[in-house]
Amino acid sequence: MIDKELLAYLRHVSLRETEIMVANRRTTAAEANADLQVDPEQGQFMALLLKLAGARRGIEIGVYAGYSSLWVAQSLPTEGRLLACDNDPEITERARRDWAAAGLADRIELKLGDALATLDAEVAAGMAGAYDFVFIDADKAGYIDYYERALALVHAGGLIMADNSLWHGRVIDPDDESTDTQAIRAFNRHVHADDRVDMSLIPIGDGLTLAYKR
Repeated sequence: MIDKELLAYLRHVSLRETEIMVANRRTTAAEANADLQVDPEQGQFMALLLKLAGARRGIEIGVYAGYSSLWVAQSLPTEGRLLACDNDPEITERARRDWAAAGLADRIELKLGDALATLDAEVAAGMAGAYDFVFIDADKAGYIDYYERALALVHAGGLIMADNSLWHGRVIDPDDESTDTQAIRAFNRHVHADDRVDMSLIPIGDGLTLAYKR
């Protein structure tokens, strides 16, 4: 969202990544799906928000290599818990290794499989209103469904965060009618019109939507 020189300065005077975070991010940055990982300043911002909120229990929908999980889990108290949902056993094995290396494995429960099914199971198990936050960063076509499940699972005063809300600028490209772009546009309209939450779309990383459940 800002030019490269200013971004480099911002990171120089702001970032406080651990060595494990840096290694995880750099490894992923060299891969084809590097854009699936949040930017470091966004991870740090989310961690600060969760500390300010006193969050103890949350859900992450979309784990990939575990970089955002490192930020989120380290923001929680030692008894805090993060339910991490993903469907890729191979890439999440790297996440598991880094969580363990960071001393955070006991705060994170990885659930492999369909995320909606996992969320529905949480509701069915009586966990509606039991969570402090949900972070959505998975398939874009599922965003509205994930958001609705998140609203059920967080308590009043809970926080929902969603990544990629600006979608690399494609949301304002009139010629882009791809499935993912249309899904993000629909999600943004859905949250903006939702009077169950207070919300703001923050221009950090690829766009971060924050929704506070009333």
